Amino acid sequence: MEELTSQLLLYLKGVWKYRWAAVAAAWVVAVGGWVVVYKLPDDYQASARIYVDTQNVLKPLMAGMTVSPDLQQQVSIMSRTLISRPNVERVVRMVDLDIKAKDVKDQEKLVKELMDKIKLGTTGRDNLFTIHYNNRTPKLAKDVVQSLLTIFVEGGLGDKQDSSSAIRFIDEQIQSYEEKLVAGENNLKAFKQKYIGMLPQQGNDYYTQLSKAGEDLNKTRLDLREAEQARDAIRRQISGDEPVLLVDQHDSASSIVNVELDARIEALNRNLDSLRLNFTELHPDIIAAKRLIDQLEERKKEEAKLVKPSSDPGKNYSPMLQQLNVALAEAEADVASMRARVEEYTSRYERLKSLSNAVPQVEAELTQLNRDYQVNKANYEKLLERRESAKISGDLGSATDLMSFRIIDPPTVSDMPVGPDRGRLFSLVFLGSLAVGIGIAFIASQIRPTFHSQMSLREMTGRPILGSIPMIWTSQEKTKRRKRLYAFGLSLVSLLGLYGLLMVRVV
Repeated sequence: MEELTSQLLLYLKGVWKYRWAAVAAAWVVAVGGWVVVYKLPDDYQASARIYVDTQNVLKPLMAGMTVSPDLQQQVSIMSRTLISRPNVERVVRMVDLDIKAKDVKDQEKLVKELMDKIKLGTTGRDNLFTIHYNNRTPKLAKDVVQSLLTIFVEGGLGDKQDSSSAIRFIDEQIQSYEEKLVAGENNLKAFKQKYIGMLPQQGNDYYTQLSKAGEDLNKTRLDLREAEQARDAIRRQISGDEPVLLVDQHDSASSIVNVELDARIEALNRNLDSLRLNFTELHPDIIAAKRLIDQLEERKKEEAKLVKPSSDPGKNYSPMLQQLNVALAEAEADVASMRARVEEYTSRYERLKSLSNAVPQVEAELTQLNRDYQVNKANYEKLLERRESAKISGDLGSATDLMSFRIIDPPTVSDMPVGPDRGRLFSLVFLGSLAVGIGIAFIASQIRPTFHSQMSLREMTGRPILGSIPMIWTSQEKTKRRKRLYAFGLSLVSLLGLYGLLMVRVV
């Protein structure tokens, strides 16, 4: 530590020896630097603040009916792209800076300087933006900020929801689906016309119809057996008795009297009349009933030829027998009707059963056609709904302002320049001048070293020191030395005073 201290003292002595060179260098550097700093042009800052309001009263009212854009995202994009090259080039044209550019290179340099100097600040959540720009000319700085503010507002107004392209696309899709729906309807119509007798009825498929036909056939057969048993019971009651057949001389069936057959024919005629009220002459039940009536008429003729007149004319006129004959005739009619129904249901069942391979395929194709048609119809209805929503959204965006811009602080320029920071620069120049002076003195002391002690001389030469002669200062030398000290101090104080004066003027 002692060696370090002694070495430091030697350096200080060497610098002190060349103190006047240090002072001169400090004055030159300080005065020159201060002159340069003082002549630096003033820098003025223009600023503005704007607030973007993204809350609109119609947004919650029209929720679900319209498609609103993401306003926060739009604001974020606007803020990020404000200081883009196209916008800065537009600012250059708006403030007539392009007039000063002589060629493309100058214009590129101008645009780059603007992009570096323009500062955009934001608070993020509050949508509050600040624009700053510094320039030597206050008016130019204000014009640049005003131009940026105009571009920012115009960009927000130009980003209103434009739904024309979306509506155009939806219209094209609607037209496409209309064509698909028409084609599907035509396919369904042609398919139904082709397989008119094989399509499911009232929501029942083939297997449901086949099962129902089998059930109807079994039920009709059961009814037929019941009617036949009832008829046989009546026959057993009147067994042994023969009805009276009154035959006249004519051969026509209408002139033959047969109580049993006449009753059956009469019942069939009544049934035939009721069927004609609901069906045409080509209906299977009507055809069967007419065929049965013809068969009974023929039977009457044949029985009239075989039966001989009875010797007992009152035998067939018993009231009990007449009632039984009437009941038998009705039972025969019911049996005939049931047989006709059994034949009809049998033919239906057999017809459905014969279509066991074709009908399921037809139903599957019909189901697929209906499914495709319903899908296209659902998409078509959704597109219609979306088109109306897009129209409302477009009207909403054009009729109202989804975003409103409020200029909190218009572009202003302070009367006092914001730069350069001359006080800081003056201080740096002053400290730098002192450092330069000390550095020059230290370098000079190292170039032309001086031995300030016997020890340093002995260490440098390696020879013994016999003795030293002290310096005897005369009165004149002391006076000169004192004056030199005063002059040195005065020079330093003057430099410091000049620094203080400059700082006072800056403040």
